[in-house]
Amino acid sequence: MARLLRPLLRGTTYTRLLHLWVPMLIVSVWLFIDMSTPWMPAAALVPVGLIPAVRMGEGVQARLLLTPGEQDSGISVNPSATWRDRLRTVLWLEVRMGLGAVAMASCVWLPALVYELVRIALGHAPDGGIPLLSEAQPHWAYALLVPLPLLALYGVVVGLGELVTAVARRLLGPSVAERLAALEERTDQLLERNRIARELHDSIGHALTVAVVQAGAARAAGDPEFTDRALAAIEDTGRAALEDLERVLGVLREAERPVSSRPTLAEADRLLESARASGVKVDMDVSGPLESIPGPVSREGYRILQESLTNVLRHAGAVPVRVRVEVTGSTLVLEVRNPLTADIPGPGRGSGLRGIRERAALLGGRARTGPDEGDWQVHVELPLS
Repeated sequence: MARLLRPLLRGTTYTRLLHLWVPMLIVSVWLFIDMSTPWMPAAALVPVGLIPAVRMGEGVQARLLLTPGEQDSGISVNPSATWRDRLRTVLWLEVRMGLGAVAMASCVWLPALVYELVRIALGHAPDGGIPLLSEAQPHWAYALLVPLPLLALYGVVVGLGELVTAVARRLLGPSVAERLAALEERTDQLLERNRIARELHDSIGHALTVAVVQAGAARAAGDPEFTDRALAAIEDTGRAALEDLERVLGVLREAERPVSSRPTLAEADRLLESARASGVKVDMDVSGPLESIPGPVSREGYRILQESLTNVLRHAGAVPVRVRVEVTGSTLVLEVRNPLTADIPGPGRGSGLRGIRERAALLGGRARTGPDEGDWQVHVELPLS
């Protein structure tokens, strides 16, 4: 019994009923004007539904009254963009008015029928308001029929509410173009989240690796001068990481913030200096103009170089590193090589190499990582177009 009464305790049941009653206000006004043409409001809905803004208004009203509080209601609030959208809006208006007529008639006549049955059961003669009972004779047995119209009213109120909501999702739901646009937006959001995750991994991971290596070297060296240099390198790297962290947090706070402030390969010197301060001997060979590299390619190239140097510090230690950057007419080649050594314990589960491959793939390039002639090699080719 409690489960049966539960829909009557929900506010949504009554907002849906209100949604069905609203069109009947227009019908009631028209019947005061001309009762001989009750079909006129339904006919007038055809040209009204062809107006693009009507679909948006109906969508807003349906969301507010049919699915209050739902995050994903399945109902669009955009104007009609195609003739298909316009025709669906017209059909929706006609169906809504038809269901509203059923709801209004049921909410008027079913309570009146209950009242009349109670009167007859109490011994009063029917007043003729209900044609079905106009010839009925007073008798207590009519009290047994009172629950029937109440159950019918319950079914109308709850059932029509569910039905009109399902119809709204069908006729006012997103079109194919809107679903594709929503899917593209969701894909862009996921790509942006992955990009931010890579940014944090590369920047913060590099800074922490440099700090750990420098601190360990300073403690082992026991040289005050070397310790001062190590602390200065940790400070510089930490400040750069804080700048990157602040920029990434700014992207999270402001969805439309541009990414043009990200470092590019033209600023690769600070990466090399950071690595050299950690005891790594880095030789860099650059051929071709770095300033001619498109912004997206140059920014991703910087992060690939950063992650490659971080991996050297983390897994190989202070070993010689050879960096080659070559800019041709259509391709950027970035190569980082270091001698293979025994594994040095350190954090990480291969996410750095995976990030390098992901960055290259997103730009339509390719990346090779692994042993090569006694060296560990990261070889990346990125198209410039």
